[in-house]
Amino acid sequence: MSQATLRLLDKADKEILKLPRAVKGAIYDFQHKFRQDPDSPGLRFKQLKGHPRLYSARVNLDYRALLLHAGGTDYILVAVRPRQEVYDNLDKFAYQINPVTGGIEFLDLLTIEEKVVEEVPALSEPTQAEALFGKFSAETLLELGVAEPLLGLIGKITNEDELLGLASYAPQLTGEVLLALYSGKTVEEVLDQITTPVAVTEDVDTDDYQAALARPATVVTTEDVALQEILEEGDFGRWKVFLHPTQRKIVERNYSGPARVSGGPGTGKTIVALHRVKLLVERLAPGDRKDVLLTTFNKNLAADLRQRLLALGGTDVVKRVEIINIDKLASNIVVETQSGAGRQWIDDTKALIEWQELLDEQRERRWDAEFLHAEWSQVILGLGVASRADYFRARRAGRGRAISREERAAIWQLAERYVMRLDEKGLWTLQQVADRAARLEIERARAMASYDADQASSVKLQRESGIWHQPRYRHIVVDEAQDLSTAHWRMLRAMVPEGPNDLFIAGDTHQRIYRNYVSLGSLGINIRGRSSKLTLSYRTTHEILGTALRLLGQEEWDDLDDGHDDLTGYRSVLRGPEPLFTSYPTWDAELDGIVEQVRTWGGGSIAVSVPERRMVAEVENRLGKAGIISSSIGTDGPRLVEAPVHVGTMHRFKGLEYQRLIIAGVSEGLVPAQRIVTLKDGDPLRFRREMQRARSLLFVAATRARDGIVISWHGRKSRFLP
Repeated sequence: MSQATLRLLDKADKEILKLPRAVKGAIYDFQHKFRQDPDSPGLRFKQLKGHPRLYSARVNLDYRALLLHAGGTDYILVAVRPRQEVYDNLDKFAYQINPVTGGIEFLDLLTIEEKVVEEVPALSEPTQAEALFGKFSAETLLELGVAEPLLGLIGKITNEDELLGLASYAPQLTGEVLLALYSGKTVEEVLDQITTPVAVTEDVDTDDYQAALARPATVVTTEDVALQEILEEGDFGRWKVFLHPTQRKIVERNYSGPARVSGGPGTGKTIVALHRVKLLVERLAPGDRKDVLLTTFNKNLAADLRQRLLALGGTDVVKRVEIINIDKLASNIVVETQSGAGRQWIDDTKALIEWQELLDEQRERRWDAEFLHAEWSQVILGLGVASRADYFRARRAGRGRAISREERAAIWQLAERYVMRLDEKGLWTLQQVADRAARLEIERARAMASYDADQASSVKLQRESGIWHQPRYRHIVVDEAQDLSTAHWRMLRAMVPEGPNDLFIAGDTHQRIYRNYVSLGSLGINIRGRSSKLTLSYRTTHEILGTALRLLGQEEWDDLDDGHDDLTGYRSVLRGPEPLFTSYPTWDAELDGIVEQVRTWGGGSIAVSVPERRMVAEVENRLGKAGIISSSIGTDGPRLVEAPVHVGTMHRFKGLEYQRLIIAGVSEGLVPAQRIVTLKDGDPLRFRREMQRARSLLFVAATRARDGIVISWHGRKSRFLP
């Protein structure tokens, strides 16, 4: 054999990264030599006794690589172990093709037993405690996808610590199934939420390793160079290489139209979106045109997406992708056609000030500025309403209480005066820009539909008007989709022709922190039958996740298409300390508590989240007086990234993550804000929407923490807290 393909099995890389630096360096050299010539005498490549598919090869004097032969020239690196440990424990290595998922699984039973016993000595001692999984038959566990070689050990587990020790080293599906059963889920729920999404529909030949290698459940590197990336970049490089089988299915599926992936925080929606972009680019014909659009709401997130895509696909992929936040995209469309010449864009804060000044001048008290701005932005501009008659018929999804025809007439008149006010000042709100961009793109799409390639005059006319005869994009991928407005969606729908793989949408309405409620189906974006859900969190511990879910309460959440969404099956296999809830008599005392908690943690990435902007400066000042350097988080992210502590409002934490987090000021009157509470009697539907958004903000903030979280308040604690 002159050359071989070497792949790396998921979980093996985690163990490799724990090895001494010298051994990792030797692995780097080994993988290169093995690919060039596995039979090189220096590698001592040989089959292990009693294992028809398991081989060993020399990494250095003291360590050996364990390689599983998948057939032909395909080998999988499943472990790197001390030399003597390999040859003294040949009966402790097991491998199989899981009959449920069809994926390859490798089990080092010695390591699993040792780690469980080492961490929990009681497992090796006689005990009368009841086995955690004693009520589940072997047949049931196997049906759920549990690895058969582990059944004996599973039957001995009597407490959570033992379970966590086993789950850390067992195949991923086995760990997920056991933890779900332990958390109280029924067999039917586990089958539906965890096993079925990764199960194969065809009959599985448990001896055909070549077929198993190609299945999503065999989580291995897909390129030889991936092993080098793992060794060089550690955990940071894993997301580029390993996808959970459910994620990979979503990425690689060929969709007949728009598709959507949802899931809670940390489930990998953004990772799936990035891999999807890479796949779409690789399917394009050669060229240098930016045929794929990757967009999101926040410009800071857009910058992060660019860096990640560059790391994932390199310059060849990035040069075919337009990566831009949605408001900048709309602005570019308007500027490109010179529609907004002489105009200055203003954000929602300034737009609300203009509304309030108009209401004061008109002595109007029936509606507040926030309500009118949302009505104008989401309904009139969002739906492209052009006349009062159209507004009378407009659908007001998510807008709260119903309004009469007479009230609509009054609101329309106020909106007209508001537009005149902005025109006189040469201002445009971002929603006006989005509406204008949507109208321009719809006109462009209509012109393309009527394009006649045989009429040269038509070509000339379209080029002169800035409208071309080819689609602006062939594919569009949207991240954080829940934050886009109706006008944004109208624009995106017009930018890409309807057809296979036109729109790929990633989002979670539980994380909606802006007032954008849409019905994608009504806008020509039909995702019915093409929706998927991710449920496994890779960021947040089980303890933090449980707290975050309780913060959401019993609210109902939409799915961007007039249906309902939930976080059924949302789970984490990570474990950590329980969240800490702390009460203080005053805000001043709470500030002192923040300082003390930061000092207690000592290091790592730490952040403080607060409900109001004024509180950011107050936290920074108190930390500064204590000699702790901190940095506020602005629209572009932390102003000083290297600062040991970041401080920001809950809005600013979207897309960020920290090892430890303090959510401070979670007091009644602040979370939710008092202005929301006052809506309860006058506009109960709007009150519910605003309360839901306040819960989302708290939920987003809580799920930014990876390892530890403290939630504090002064005075009376928020009604959202348990």
